[in-house]
Amino acid sequence: MIVDKIKKRQPTAKRMQNKVDIQVGKWVKCDKCKEILYKETVRENDSLCPNCGAYFRMHINKRLEAIIDKDTYQRFDLDIDTTNPLELEDYSRKIKALREKTGIQEAVSCGTGKIKGEKVVICVMDSGFLMGSMGIVVGEKITYAIEKAIELKLPLIIFCVSGGARMQEGIISLMQMAKTTAAISKLNKAGGLYISVLTDPTYGGVTASFASLADIILAEPGAMIGFAGQRVIKQTIGEELPEGFQTAEFLLKHGFIDKIVERKKLKDTLYQLIDLHK
Repeated sequence: MIVDKIKKRQPTAKRMQNKVDIQVGKWVKCDKCKEILYKETVRENDSLCPNCGAYFRMHINKRLEAIIDKDTYQRFDLDIDTTNPLELEDYSRKIKALREKTGIQEAVSCGTGKIKGEKVVICVMDSGFLMGSMGIVVGEKITYAIEKAIELKLPLIIFCVSGGARMQEGIISLMQMAKTTAAISKLNKAGGLYISVLTDPTYGGVTASFASLADIILAEPGAMIGFAGQRVIKQTIGEELPEGFQTAEFLLKHGFIDKIVERKKLKDTLYQLIDLHK
């Protein structure tokens, strides 16, 4: 048969010499324009695609770098660690691996910093850590930040990105919804300013608690925001859903959020809102 006569080409020394060495982890594909991009180029462009302007998700450190004045961020020093209430076999190992991979301890970082000289309390969530899910530590850190905003009489800003409550911590993770909501209520009674910035994606218990309770709710363009996914909702209510009903643009049109702000304009917008509140 002709197939038997086809010989597999063996790599020659010349071919091996001309082989291009592409480093693993240095490139990323844009889901919108399908271009292969150098990660550092994307990072330097505020995590925006330089080709089509599509939004990539941001690491906590990059977000703080873009929003907070240089050398002004001071992280709250909370001596708390993630527990394993359900005693799941792989959970602790997964947390350890994520810490090594992402360089962060949990799905949120909270502290104080300045935005163009104006001091604020800021919390930034990260989708790279278990999809920004809210467990015991995340709920406690955000609650602590809210209480510090009341104590210090500072504006509170929370950058939200989450898949919802952390299922690995069971009902205790759901309790964080009530805890953070109660803390926001105290901030409201104290007359503090709270600005929530919804980024892609913001879902589940985070949307159903502190993310939606701000005095001013901003969102990045194209961010997906909701409680449950489209398929789950459709199966539950048995009806066809409007196209793009969970996008920031749809929610702005229907009054759920106050303004969509481009990433490069977020720092200026936050400063203006804080200045107006003063």
